[in-house]
Amino acid sequence: MTDRSAPLPRPRSDLNEPPDAAGARNRSGGLDALWGRMLIQVSAARFGYVQGQVDSQRSGLILCGTDAVKRAGFLRHKEGYAGALLIDPAVYEHHVATENNPFPYDAEPTLFLDDPLELSLAEQRAAGVTLPMTPTGYISAEDSDALRAAVTRVTELDDPSVIFTAPVDVSWLRDDESTRQLIAYLQMIKGPKAIMLGGQMDPLARYAKAVGNLKQLVEQVPATALLRTDLAAFGALAFGAGFTAFGASSKYRHIVAPGEKPQTNKSVPVQSPHVLFADLMAFFLGETIAKRYGGAEAPLCFCSACGGTRSLDSFTSNRGGLPAAAAAHNVAVLMEWLRTLASVKPGPERQRWWYDRCRKALDQYEVINTSIRQPKAFKPPAQLDRWASTVPAASKTPA
Repeated sequence: MTDRSAPLPRPRSDLNEPPDAAGARNRSGGLDALWGRMLIQVSAARFGYVQGQVDSQRSGLILCGTDAVKRAGFLRHKEGYAGALLIDPAVYEHHVATENNPFPYDAEPTLFLDDPLELSLAEQRAAGVTLPMTPTGYISAEDSDALRAAVTRVTELDDPSVIFTAPVDVSWLRDDESTRQLIAYLQMIKGPKAIMLGGQMDPLARYAKAVGNLKQLVEQVPATALLRTDLAAFGALAFGAGFTAFGASSKYRHIVAPGEKPQTNKSVPVQSPHVLFADLMAFFLGETIAKRYGGAEAPLCFCSACGGTRSLDSFTSNRGGLPAAAAAHNVAVLMEWLRTLASVKPGPERQRWWYDRCRKALDQYEVINTSIRQPKAFKPPAQLDRWASTVPAASKTPA
């Protein structure tokens, strides 16, 4: 567990260099192929739902699930997929990292390899991934011993082409002290780092400082990625993350700690797919959207998947092709946002763009609820409010 009286790990000396210099060096070893992208994190069984909408220039795929290695290999070597491609071993779904076993990857030793970490990396490389990801277990709240062990093992590899995966409980971002400790450990790794946040429902909504501390981490740790997330994928890119990944389904937009049962809104049975309401920057069940509009005319969607032929209240069940159509719609909207973000100059301008976009979405809740004469029909997610409340530093008026 964390000893709050213990000194923080010593950071690397090269962190005093200009950010551009650190970024350029950390982008060697293959990170250039991922830099600035927002990938789509999806199960190996359902990547076909979204593949056609993924922007090959700005996005890519992260496959999860038991068949991820096999499906990635088929996609790369048989179908000739040339886009950015990662495999998330996702051992953190079932195993907690410990000081003695930070990479609890379950695999049969081979004639040449018997180390679980090296086995996983070798399997991913053989499948044709852009870069391999470490099979890190779930790093529980304040478990600095497990985090230290994982960081030490990866630094010993001395391989900047390996992405160190850090699936951490969101409580690491709850206050300044724990955030500083997490940052200090991540700064010890020269290569890319991929943060994933654990917690029920929306992890970033749990702590008032979580969004601000995430921004601090992204800004202070070179070559940091934020994976398995939602709106924060755009927020992190706006504040300088190397790359991010947006979950194609609610399961892949956060982590539930091993042994915990996922919490859901029990008052709303999941009988239809989640649909991204672009104007509100939030997901709602398709059936919920249909009920809220009732006899009113729901807006037509003109994303590249819907093409103006489908309204937002049409995704009303999980039968037939509706789940695939909803997934394609969701990714098509995300790609539109991504192309817009990519057209904005990195730095303060991009941060301001993200802030303004979140503020505009919040304003739309009252507009849309008024239009359908239901004052509380749609409620904004807490995370959206957190991003919209965080004014970019360059936009603040001096006292």
